[in-house]
Amino acid sequence: MQADGSIATSLGDYSVNLGTFSAAAMDRAGHLATGLPLASFAGKSALAREVDVLVHRLARHGLVEYRLSSPRDEQDLVVIEPQVAGYWPQCAKLGNGDTVVLSRFAYLRRRGNEMVLESPRAGALFRIGDPAIAATLAALSRPQKISKLRRHAASFNLDLLALLLDSQILLKLDAKSGEGLRLNEGDGNLVLWDFHDFLFHTRSTEGRHANPLGGTFAYADAVPPLPAVRPPWPGKKIDLRKFSTSEPISPFAKLLRERHSIRDFDDEHPITLAELAQFLDATARVLSEWSGANFDGGPEVTYSTRPYPAAGSAYELELYLAVSNCEGLPRGLYHYDAGGHALVAIGASAQQLHALSTAAEFAMDAPGPPQVLITIAARFGRISWKYSSIAYSLILKDVGTLIQTFYLAATDMGLGGCAIGTINIDLFAKMTELEFHVESPVGQFALGRGKKPLAAS
Repeated sequence: MQADGSIATSLGDYSVNLGTFSAAAMDRAGHLATGLPLASFAGKSALAREVDVLVHRLARHGLVEYRLSSPRDEQDLVVIEPQVAGYWPQCAKLGNGDTVVLSRFAYLRRRGNEMVLESPRAGALFRIGDPAIAATLAALSRPQKISKLRRHAASFNLDLLALLLDSQILLKLDAKSGEGLRLNEGDGNLVLWDFHDFLFHTRSTEGRHANPLGGTFAYADAVPPLPAVRPPWPGKKIDLRKFSTSEPISPFAKLLRERHSIRDFDDEHPITLAELAQFLDATARVLSEWSGANFDGGPEVTYSTRPYPAAGSAYELELYLAVSNCEGLPRGLYHYDAGGHALVAIGASAQQLHALSTAAEFAMDAPGPPQVLITIAARFGRISWKYSSIAYSLILKDVGTLIQTFYLAATDMGLGGCAIGTINIDLFAKMTELEFHVESPVGQFALGRGKKPLAAS
């Protein structure tokens, strides 16, 4: 809190200016360290409105936690930790006649000395402070009527259940729901997701959790680094060097050795639309299509052939191009129509495009944004409709083969490319208006004309 009435918040090297406020609002804001009741700034007074603005600004950056306390002993029953920016607790409507059940994506786990309730669908996790609440949650593995829970659950708290319902950790069932609970998660696309696949997708990308991400070297003080080359196994060794040569024996072998990541692009001589068209033709264009049934009596399924291999010929991967600098192509977001070999513009905002390219620049540790940023998204249902337990792992294998194909094509064309390890699936969902469980990013690749190294003087 500054003398001029401005308030800022900082964590490490990260700082956010929250604006200027009155002395009374600054005094009230000081109570945020121990907690402010939501009702205390829900009124229409000037002070309440100021504090409401401040807290919502904090919430937009994920910097507020929400405590559900016992009025008797002020014990924290539950602390809600936002996992997505802008989360705000809402109590969904619940009545005695309603029936609720835990989502099959919800899970309870130990985190340090705490017990947390999470779901990849939820915008927040719930830190459980009262062990009796965990017992009530266990009972909700089967559908329960609210009136019955009121009578029998020692830790019954309607506000908590309403908060869990709003977060999609709980589901409300209707009279027609029956026993097929898998079909009641919200829409048919969720039926195709196995629990472990959905969890891995949301926790190994950005946008749906608040965990540390990327090269944090979290275990540097606990475990020594492994060597770059594995120590040889003991036993008789067959030396293969006499069967190979130091120089590549074919153009393809030469291409493999020349392939490397390029992070610095020549913006004075950017990639051209003709080169981009050639690149997409060589790597991702549909070459042929056919259809057939997978099993006797099964529905007819359509398939395609493309330049890279894919699990079960599903070809679930889609390409979205964020163009920053391409001669002959305006800046913007495009979907690559692999069947028609065409680009289709998508109406993303300049602010969203900047956020996407800036994140890629940071992830690559590059001096500037990529000329063309290719986001690889997956239509998950193309794989999970057929494969159980291994669906998401197959998708990631397909991403790896496509990225290697990108690298080799870029090298062959004299272009530069770099695979990127992170992607914000929540940002992509906002840009495309696609649900993150229907079609969502699983990889990224930066493409452009690499800068030539400076000649030695």
